Amino acid sequence: MTVSLAKERSAAGGLASSGRLGEGRTILKIKGRQVPVSNLDKIFYPQANFTKAQVIDYYIKISPALLPHLKDRPLTLKRYPNGVAGGFFYEKRCPSHRPSWLQTAPVWSDRLETKIDYCLANDLPSIVWAANLGDLELHTFLARAKNVDQPTMVVFDLDPGPPANILQCVQVGLWLKEKLDELKLESFAKTSGSKGLQVYIPLNTSVTYAATKPFARGLAERLQQEHPEMVLSRMEKLLRAGKVFVDWSQNDRHKTTVCVYSLRAKDHPTVSTPVEWDEVRTALKQKDARRLSFVSDEVLERVAERGDLFLPVLKLKQRLPKVD
Repeated sequence: MTVSLAKERSAAGGLASSGRLGEGRTILKIKGRQVPVSNLDKIFYPQANFTKAQVIDYYIKISPALLPHLKDRPLTLKRYPNGVAGGFFYEKRCPSHRPSWLQTAPVWSDRLETKIDYCLANDLPSIVWAANLGDLELHTFLARAKNVDQPTMVVFDLDPGPPANILQCVQVGLWLKEKLDELKLESFAKTSGSKGLQVYIPLNTSVTYAATKPFARGLAERLQQEHPEMVLSRMEKLLRAGKVFVDWSQNDRHKTTVCVYSLRAKDHPTVSTPVEWDEVRTALKQKDARRLSFVSDEVLERVAERGDLFLPVLKLKQRLPKVD
């Protein structure tokens, strides 16, 4: 159900009621919190005629699946206050005008030589508050705030250089999965919600980036050695045309990755969506990139039918083997 201020409807996920603050502004009562929102009729995705109200509504409805993946992870806001066509800016430091109830986590910044208080989106009111700021995309650490040096997963971001597209990413992702299977590591795939594919290895054991980053780099370099016509592990952008860059560098204390179920700021409200490996194989077999592109309504339907395909990433315990 789309959030409607004028009619003061109830909505899913604990949205009880709303009250007027003034022209264009309203307070939503969510899970016992009062969350001010404004300009809900503003178009955030012009090509889809998708409004801020629909953005907030999506995040309310997806929150049961989304929140466990956000919990206790420092969040970088990527804000589009005027929608996807109006420019954006990143905000690492949690805004000073945040509500008193919104949780934060101090994280040391080597560059600034001080601690930065990051936002934590640990509950639905926090997500709605961020969405109202135009934070379309949710970018999180691979570690939790209590131990930012201990990632709970390894991620490979497969990024195609035109004219390569997500189907080339799928082929590289399947080659990567074969390597991980040989190492007896279970892996999970999700779309980036943009143009690529991402592969995750859940760990949830004691490990540091000093182990995960070289591991990811080693596998990326091995894939490049075996498939130099399609795979690139080097960072130089000039080399990426027609190839898939296997970005291993995301495995770093100072990097964030788009969270599963996050919207992306594209022409349409596409979502970073978990996919089964069989879906990945089918898309490649049928050469149909559309099979790996999902907008908000489709993702809500998938979660209702299949549950959270990415839940094992939070729970499965694995240890990195030594790779020669």
